[in-house]
Parts: sequence; C-alpha cells; structure tokens
Amino acid sequence: MDFMADRLGDGRAFRLLNVLADFNRERLGIEVDFSLPAERVIRSLDRIIEWRGQPGAIRIDNGPEYVSEKRKEWAGKRNIILRHIQPGQPQQNAYIERYNRTVRHEWLDRHIIETIEEALDFAIQ
Repeated sequence: MDFMADRLGDGRAFRLLNVLADFNRERLGIEVDFSLPAERVIRSLDRIIEWRGQPGAIRIDNGPEYVSEKRKEWAGKRNIILRHIQPGQPQQNAYIERYNRTVRHEWLDRHIIETIEEALDFAIQ
C-alpha cells in the first residue's frame, strides 16, 4: 500500500492510494481524490478484503500519512500486522515503488488531468 500525489491542470493537488498484492504484484485497489483520510483508506481496504480475503500483513511506507491510530486499531481488530518499511529503504517495498513509477510515467506525466473525475477514469483503466 502506498500513496502518491499529483496536480490537476489548475494546480489543485490530488492523492492516489495504490494497493498491490506482494505475491503476484496484482493491483488490488486504487483510490483517487483530493483527500484520502484514514476512514476512506479503511473502507477501501475493507472492500479489498471482502473481495480477496484478509491478508496476514500489509506492508506500508514509514511516512506520517501512514501512521494513523484508526488504521492501527482497524488492523489490530482484524489481526493484520502493519509492516512499516525502514526509513530511507524504499526497496523494502519494491513492488509498489515500481508500480508507482509506472503510474507516474504511463499516465500522470503523459497527460494534463483537468478534473478529479478524469483522474479516476485514468486510474480504473
């Protein structure tokens, strides 16, 4: 699981939440919006779990956007281990880093995205 950020054509920032399976590198989910608070992330993860089953652990970055008491409580109730990578060690989350680079080069850098709906359309392709 990892967050990305970009800007619309008018300069407004938006966020992307990418969720991949480590085992087969399959994209399990992507959320795109101006803000992705913990509640939204939890809803997205709940949908993925309902569809694909519950993981034993979720690997995430170590940035401030990943440290959420609500997410920790959610994971604890579900007996899911949150595995934070070590600071400055993105290779510990290499699959999602590679996926993020592809997203950046294949559609974020190639298009001027004007609306959040357009960003959503690109994300679900």
